[in-house]
Amino acid sequence: MSFRDEFLSALPSLSTADVPAAALGLFRYQAEHCAPYQEYLRVLGRNPLAVTHLEDIPFLPIEFFKTHDVRTDATDWIPQETFLSSGTTQQQRSHHFVREPLLYRRHAARIFEQYYGPLTGWTILALLPSYLEQGQSSLVAMVDYFAKESGQTQQAFFLHNHEALLQALREAQHDSSRKVLLIGVSYALLDLVEAYAGDPALHGLTVLETGGMKGRRREMIREELHQELQKGFGPVGIHSEYGMTELLGQAYSFGDGRFHAPPQLRILLRDPSDPFSVSESLEAGAINIIDLANIDSCAFVETKDLARMHPDGSFEVLGRLDNSDIRGCNQMV
Repeated sequence: MSFRDEFLSALPSLSTADVPAAALGLFRYQAEHCAPYQEYLRVLGRNPLAVTHLEDIPFLPIEFFKTHDVRTDATDWIPQETFLSSGTTQQQRSHHFVREPLLYRRHAARIFEQYYGPLTGWTILALLPSYLEQGQSSLVAMVDYFAKESGQTQQAFFLHNHEALLQALREAQHDSSRKVLLIGVSYALLDLVEAYAGDPALHGLTVLETGGMKGRRREMIREELHQELQKGFGPVGIHSEYGMTELLGQAYSFGDGRFHAPPQLRILLRDPSDPFSVSESLEAGAINIIDLANIDSCAFVETKDLARMHPDGSFEVLGRLDNSDIRGCNQMV
């Protein structure tokens, strides 16, 4: 059995204690077999065999997903799917080449069910107009898979037809055997609540925002965004998803602003002024992510997000580093 097959076989059942050994093994594998990462390490003068702790791993700047073909064992496979980041026409979009589309979808479903229970207990509706319009969105692919696996009868996606969405919400709420989840990009959820605040169809839901104003509205801190949304959805906690095109895993917040990640998605913080100063003891800093599901691209990603860590392992996203692109799943400070 190949390294990849063995790794993927073990991935779903990894515990937090298993992560360091699994991550270091994957690091050495990708240091040899992911050409852009191998070259990055060579330029840094880093010997992979000398890396023995997670904090010592050099993380690939996220911009490489815009400028390079970030694939591991690239000569062995042809991408079956390509995810593109959201962005304006002036921005260069990141691309994430996917070897096995079903691997991503099933992994995302396992994470969701870990926190929210079986998909069959949910009706999932989505208000993601910009993602649908731009195409090749990993978020749209994930939500589409969730809706199909749930077995729901309602359509999942609504572009700009709020009346159709409200009708679907009313129908879904009549089924007492299912909870209703509304997933939406921030600006679209704000448009909805401003137009239909007070409509009973907006109450009794679980609302999950994915961030992103897409230049349609001014950027807000998450607390302000959630306060505005609660004017329409009622005094319930607004959930959030933290994910990005360059990752195959997600973290979730359940209304208190703190994100929780599965073992397969490890968050480390670095000093914003020194990309190689990584420490698990930092309380606040820029986010480095180990996404063990990224076995076919690069699992070690240096993001442009800022966060605060909490003792229980949860984290708050504080915003973006100066001069970085506005991305879909985060709010500016």
